[in-house]
Amino acid sequence: MSTSIYSFGDVTLTLSHPSLGQYVAGGEGLGSISTSMATDRTTHDVSADGSVMVSKIKGRNGSHAIAIQQTSPLNQWLLKAYNYLENAPANEWAKLSIVQRAPSMHDLITSTGVSFQKLPDKPYQAQGQQVTWNFMAADIQQDVI
Repeated sequence: MSTSIYSFGDVTLTLSHPSLGQYVAGGEGLGSISTSMATDRTTHDVSADGSVMVSKIKGRNGSHAIAIQQTSPLNQWLLKAYNYLENAPANEWAKLSIVQRAPSMHDLITSTGVSFQKLPDKPYQAQGQQVTWNFMAADIQQDVI
């Protein structure tokens, strides 16, 4: 019998930008990380006689949704990064990169050409909440480590 292990506590998230440096998050304040690919990798075109033409598409763009505690240092870093990039020259906007490592699951996700989609919604209520930062990525590579 084989046993598999899942541990969100082992996941690290590294955000890097040439003008902002990097932030490494290893659990503190992280609620969840979700990576979604945007482009279908294949399409099928069916002709009138039923023959199928298969197209292989190389698009590797997608998005990340990172939910974090609203009082976390990561949230503060992201807000400062967003504010800096909003006023920086346009050529800096998509120079962010995101690297996710999940050693117990043998996952390595590297995203480049990353930009903020928008500021997160801002909840206020009796109990502290999480906010979700959404990013778009020009290239997402998923590897096994």
